[in-house]
Amino acid sequence: MKLKPGPAFLIAFMTLIVSGCNKKNPLITDTPADYYPLQVGNYIIYRMDSIKFINVGSSDTVISYLAKEVVDDTLSDNLGRPGFRIIRYLSDTTGTAPWTPSIAYMVTATRNSVETVENNLRIIKLVTPVQDYLSWLGNAYIDTKSDTSQVPYMDGWNYTYANTGLPYDVAGGTVPATVTVNEADETTGNANTYTQTTFSQEIYGKGIGPIYRKFFHSEYQSPNASNPAGATVGYGLTFSMVSHN
Repeated sequence: MKLKPGPAFLIAFMTLIVSGCNKKNPLITDTPADYYPLQVGNYIIYRMDSIKFINVGSSDTVISYLAKEVVDDTLSDNLGRPGFRIIRYLSDTTGTAPWTPSIAYMVTATRNSVETVENNLRIIKLVTPVQDYLSWLGNAYIDTKSDTSQVPYMDGWNYTYANTGLPYDVAGGTVPATVTVNEADETTGNANTYTQTTFSQEIYGKGIGPIYRKFFHSEYQSPNASNPAGATVGYGLTFSMVSHN
């Protein structure tokens, strides 16, 4: 006699199917909004280290601050899309000096991406879905090729997700769930004459926003008749989250 499967068997069978599907495609639910929540009044405080080259580019120095980035207001971008104005305030590393406004920039969150506009540079920071190895041209809207471009070194950056869902240590402690966006890491030229180095990486905390950012760009000119010691021009910025509300 042929037995018919009972309800318990069917439930167990369906559970195995669903479990198998989840194992094959485990990272399709996270969106940019999960890693860049925006609400007026939200803020993040960072330890900000600024690298500057001094002594005619023969040496460098690091100047440190506390930077507080506040979601200040809502507004529309130049395409009419709703967005948010972020204001960055600076204080000394002890936090005792008054918070002084430094710059303002805009963040626009759409269904499928998060974009920022800072110093007239429009960058696609995050796209959907948030999962390892997904990549996109984050600087697609930036003029990097014309003769008047101020940032030709930002051409062709291939933003790529990594370490989705993993913890990351920042100045204020460990953030339990994050995603890393690797943007640029290259050195070109010849060490004996001219070298250009560029590095850019950002890390976002789930339910928090950007918790770590590092950018560095330099151009090194080897010693010559007019500059016997050689010279380096460029700058770098590192932000590591201290706290948030």
